[in-house]
Amino acid sequence: MTLPELAPEIVRFYTETIDEADRLSTTADGRLEMVRTQELLRRYLPTPPVRILDVGGGPGAHARWLVEDGYDVHLVDPISRHVEQAKHSGATVEVGDARKLTAGDGSVGVVLLLGPLYHLIDRADRELALGEAYRVLKPGGLLAAAGINRYSSLFEHAAFAHLYKEPMQKSISQILASQIHDGKKAFTAAYFHSGEQLRDEVTAAGFDDAEVFGIEGPAWSMLAAAERNTGGDFRDTPLFESALTAARLAEPYPDLLAASSHLLAVGRRPL
Repeated sequence: MTLPELAPEIVRFYTETIDEADRLSTTADGRLEMVRTQELLRRYLPTPPVRILDVGGGPGAHARWLVEDGYDVHLVDPISRHVEQAKHSGATVEVGDARKLTAGDGSVGVVLLLGPLYHLIDRADRELALGEAYRVLKPGGLLAAAGINRYSSLFEHAAFAHLYKEPMQKSISQILASQIHDGKKAFTAAYFHSGEQLRDEVTAAGFDDAEVFGIEGPAWSMLAAAERNTGGDFRDTPLFESALTAARLAEPYPDLLAASSHLLAVGRRPL
């Protein structure tokens, strides 16, 4: 199978620049993302055993706990390094692309897109990925798709005390206006969704009952600021628990979606 082309800056970032295996465990805001993703998914996942396709599953951070929970997980990722790391998660693994899945029509109960949508800059590519998720899901099957919040870079670089620098101000202003990071510096190529946009894309792909949640909630950048600017470890502290509680309390209020770092959309393929 010939895979669709992947932007070289994305391959380079995940192969040479960052070890994605550590991102959700070594910092307080990373742990917050993991804890909240787990609790949101567990709220909607059907009772195991169920076949889950973890598309763009990286080195297997989510596949590992899903396998431990009793699910049959198959992980697909375009980065060979990630697939090699994910072999230790207990999932079956495959080098592949969200826009051209090898799974058969109606063959899985759950599709996770916890990374692909924010690395597919063009709407047409995101539509392909969502269309493939729809195709491989059984009727009534669950989709969970993540996006990076449109304003995440503003909150992040304020928390890291970077915004007093004029070049950084220019860069963040461009991201806020275009919703795109070009991948030339620091983070790789990415698209930044609003909650409404993410919900609309999922709905347009044919999924019913689409809902969007703020994963980390409105206090994540405060947690990140405390940890990065003091050098402390805030993963097991009252501040962490407060940020986690804030994320839960914010759920009924759509206006607060704009303050989260990542968004999670859930929807179902119609019966």
